[in-house]
This record gives sequence, structure tokens and C-alpha cells, in this order.
Amino acid sequence: MKFTKNIKHKHTFQALPGKFILKGARVVDPELNLDEKTDIFIEDGVIKSIEKIDTAGFDGEVLELDGKIISPGWMDMHVHLREPGREDEETILSGSLAAANGGFSAICCMPNTKPAIDTQEIILYIKDRARGSLINVHPIAAITKRREGKELSEVLDLVEQGAVAISDDNTPVMSAEIMRRALEYSRMVDIPVIGYEEERNMAGIGYMNEGYTSTCLGLSGIPAVSEEIMIARDILLAEYCGGRFHVAHISTRKSVELVRQAKARGVNVTAEVAPHHLKLTEDAVRSFNTNTKVKPPLRTEDDRLALLEGLKDGTIDVIASDHAPHSWEEKAAEYIYAPFGVIGLETTLGVSVTELLQKNTLDLNALIRKFTANPYRILGLKVPVIEKGQMANLTIFSTNESWIYHKENCLSKSSNSPFLEEELVGKPFAVINNNQIFKSIL
Repeated sequence: MKFTKNIKHKHTFQALPGKFILKGARVVDPELNLDEKTDIFIEDGVIKSIEKIDTAGFDGEVLELDGKIISPGWMDMHVHLREPGREDEETILSGSLAAANGGFSAICCMPNTKPAIDTQEIILYIKDRARGSLINVHPIAAITKRREGKELSEVLDLVEQGAVAISDDNTPVMSAEIMRRALEYSRMVDIPVIGYEEERNMAGIGYMNEGYTSTCLGLSGIPAVSEEIMIARDILLAEYCGGRFHVAHISTRKSVELVRQAKARGVNVTAEVAPHHLKLTEDAVRSFNTNTKVKPPLRTEDDRLALLEGLKDGTIDVIASDHAPHSWEEKAAEYIYAPFGVIGLETTLGVSVTELLQKNTLDLNALIRKFTANPYRILGLKVPVIEKGQMANLTIFSTNESWIYHKENCLSKSSNSPFLEEELVGKPFAVINNNQIFKSIL
């Protein structure tokens, strides 16, 4: 399949000019201690030089980027593409276009598809559908067959075909023995086990964070401890049998502290946070806007501040969107009947710059690492760098440009975002990868 069109928007990935100069941007690569205003010359998709260039007489194309920042290409390691099974909500093509629109050059697709990503054939299908794209799509396979929590998937075979991690995302592995075996198998192939951390028996039929606000609204709550118990269990399992354990979308103060303490003991544990948990709290649910219904639920202001602290001190390694598309009809239901989840590929950069960089929680180098070196290393993938002789894998963005997220500029098939019509600071401009370029329409 060639990535030639998007039915809704007709936007495409374009071939990079044979000779191309990115002119006058601030080039930042934390891995190489690079931070200077300079030019990048790219030929046939390969970086040929990083230096000031006199473009007089240059026979290629020049892109003026004064006021923009160029970093290594960003990765979102937690994305739901819905294909196969729910192509009405998202496809590999539409999700890849949304990723590029939001400033990402790589994404990891989660296994809660229909059927689940639990066989070699499904991984091959995904890789085939993504072939030829600007976006590198890395499959995350299911821990258990059909994500039922009963029997381990053929982990070694799945990794052989390209799975970069295993997770039963959206379904917690309730059996400690199954989780132990998953961690033991993952050691053999050196991949992380990504935990969806919720004690289902405690969470029950909950719709938002359990507490004062849920009581006021008359909605059943999901207690913070239902997340914390599972994180504690899986940290202990990782400590006992080894393996690499990664916490998906961490959301509470005690969860952050559990990870902080485990790291201090030398446990091989990492964690990610979703942008909506950095910006919103349970108070947003008072609107009964179903785009505030997520799992884990929006927590308290104290929890939000703890997440910021965790990002700042390195306890939380990664920011990942948890992009979860749903159809308009599903999200238009009453709050208790609407599905959990929001899209985030196109707003993650803006929310992160707004909440972290603009408010001095992270500096630019630290922010870039949360989207580049850290997720790549967690997944055992080669970290992209801005260096002569390397294929150009670049994200170009601004950190001071204000913009509003309009539905008509959304390239995802779905539009279930809590940030629609919201003003953000920090805007994606373009992505370059695989000898292709995409300029954002946000």
C-alpha cells in the first residue's frame, strides 16, 4: 500500500527534494550536546552538513526556518490505530498522517485491535500497511492471547517479526503469575513489558476519579489505589525475576512515588505520562463533556503537580499521547455510556510546550529527551541524532507560537479531543523522515 491520499483531507507525505537546505533554525540535539542556530544540508535524505551555508547559486530547495527549532524526530510510544477492526475510527494511514501533523516521525501502535496483535500475521499486516510511510510504525504485541489474561502469546515469535514491546493495553493482567512469566520471557529478547495498571475488581464500574468531585456529580469513581496496587505488584515482580517493566499513563502521586523508590533501589522500571493528565484535573468532568472521560481518569490537582515533579526529576521518562480515537456517535452518548479515551497525536506537542516549557517545569533539552532518546532507549531502538552521514529524521517546531486546535485541521479520522478550540503555545511545523517531508496544517 502506498501512502498517497487521505480521503478526508487529501493531504500526503511528499518526497524530499534531492538537495534541500533547512536554513536558519535553532538546531538542538541533547544526545550530541548540539544547540546552535545553523543550517542543515540534506541530499537524497541524508544529512551532508550542519553548518552555515551560503545559498547563492544553490541549485536545490531552501526552507527558511528563522524562529523555528529542529530536533531529532519525535516518537509517540502509546498510540491506538484501531486497524484492524475499527477502521471507521482510525487507520494506519490516517493515524500516521495525524502523527506527522502533530510533529512525530515514529509511533508505537497498541495491541487492542480486533483481532488483537497476538500473532505474527497481524504484525506483518501492520508492517505491510505502513510500508512506504514517512512515519515509522512499531507494533506493540499482546502479552496474552486475545488479551484475555489467561495464556501467554508467542512472545519470541512476535518479537522476531518486529514487536518492540508487549502489553495487554486496556486490559490489566490480573494474574501475577502470568505477569511474572511475561517479564521472564521478555528478558530473553530484551523488550519491555508495558503494564496497564488497574485492579479491575476495585475499579469496578467507575467513570471518573473517586473522591469529593465524583460524589458531588453522582458518578461512580475509580480509586487511585486501584492503579497504585498494580504498580506496586508489578514493580515487585520485576524486582524478583528481572525484566524491564514500563508503566503506561501514570496518573497519581503515590504511583509516581512507587516508581521513584523502585528506581532508587535499582529496579528496571520506567514510566510515561499522557498530556491530558498534565493539563486537566477531575474538575474538568463537571462539564460532563465525554472528552474528559479517560482511563486512568483525570485525577486531583495534587496528583497533577506530582506528575510535573516526576517529569522534572526524571522519575517519569516519557510523554506519550495515549491517542485513543472514538467515533462521534459513541462519544455523543451520555457520560456513563461513552467510551474512555481521547485523541492526542496532534496536540501533544502543544500541550507539552504550554504546560512544561512555558511554565519552566522542563528546559528544552529535557523536553526533547522525553520524546526522543528516552522512548527509543526504553524500546531498544536506535536513537535518531542530527549528525553528518545520518538519514534525516527531524521534527521542526516552534515554542512561542500560539494557535487554536480546530476540528477542520485534524487529520485523525476522529475528533474526540478535550482541547478542541483551545489555545496552545508551541506548534509543530514539519517532519522529515524516510526521505519524505510533511508540513503541518495545524
